Amino acid sequence: MGILEKISEIEKEIARTQKNKATEYHLGLLKAKLAKYRSQLLEPSKKGGDKGEGFDVLKSGDARVALIGFPSVGKSTLLSTLTHTHSEAASYEFTTLTCIPGVIEYRGANIQLLDLPGIIEGAAQGKGRGRQVIAVARTADLVLMMLDATKPYVHRQLLERELESVGIRLNKAKPNIYFKVKKGGGLSFNSTCQLTKVDEKLVQMILHEYKIFNAEVLFREDCSADDLIDVILANRVYLPCIYVYNKIDQISIQEVDRIAREPHSVVVSCNMKLNLDYLLEILWEYLSLIRVYTKKPGQPPDFDEGLILRKGVSIEHVCHSIHRSLAAQLKYALVWGTSTKYSPQRVGVAHVVNDEDVVQLIKK
Repeated sequence: MGILEKISEIEKEIARTQKNKATEYHLGLLKAKLAKYRSQLLEPSKKGGDKGEGFDVLKSGDARVALIGFPSVGKSTLLSTLTHTHSEAASYEFTTLTCIPGVIEYRGANIQLLDLPGIIEGAAQGKGRGRQVIAVARTADLVLMMLDATKPYVHRQLLERELESVGIRLNKAKPNIYFKVKKGGGLSFNSTCQLTKVDEKLVQMILHEYKIFNAEVLFREDCSADDLIDVILANRVYLPCIYVYNKIDQISIQEVDRIAREPHSVVVSCNMKLNLDYLLEILWEYLSLIRVYTKKPGQPPDFDEGLILRKGVSIEHVCHSIHRSLAAQLKYALVWGTSTKYSPQRVGVAHVVNDEDVVQLIKK
């Protein structure tokens, strides 16, 4: 029996098992087996075959965004509208067959946008070019999921399921579980809160499925068996995701209002260029980008060439982004902006900068 058959057998078994207290151990074990087979399926096969073209796109710019969706939802139109790249767009499905990169220039940042071929159901099992599409999506900083506002909600669920099955978790935080494999001593199990979804026996059974008999496990929050499996496999990617509903010019205003109020959702019309400026604002916010301007002594700040960094960075990161030897030579920095109590404030390397701060670095 091949891996795909084993996966489908386990999925059927999970579907027909009733969820209650008596079956939770059985379900936990099935989920552990399923995750194990799926991770085997995603590992590249040893046989050398033709690699296919246009998929390994070099990472460039300040951030990378993967554009994912079913065929014919308007991904190529969005790429052509937001960037200066032409991606073939037509009214038939599978117009795009390889990965097409474009660059969004916004607030001085270069954001790389990848137009990936349409995902079909069963992509995680390698149907269409699903596996390559999903491999590229794992390297992104953010997922833009393009959806057709005229189509049913089930499309979004199918896409989420495909990404979920290959270890891409959308808009989720990493489970707060400490896990360490030991040389001996059996299982050491602890929790800092009340656990309602798992207990020590279930944790032990899941670990035994992965042939782990000596380990330290500490639950810092009430996590499920799925969360524990994610922590054991340690190959999950946690990405922010924006759901972009296209073709809003073809549905009623009440429906547009309902969709727009859903969490992480933005409504647009690529053909009529509606709401694209708001999409860029949300994109900037979800990527957690900030601009920091530099200033030479006795001169006005350089507002044309800002440094594009991530939220929460310190003066040390600012130094590294200019030159890696600069942090060691820094005496102090003068900062103007919202991160200081008064301007200019004299700060050290640990000071955290905010968006649009002006920094002057003074060397020893």
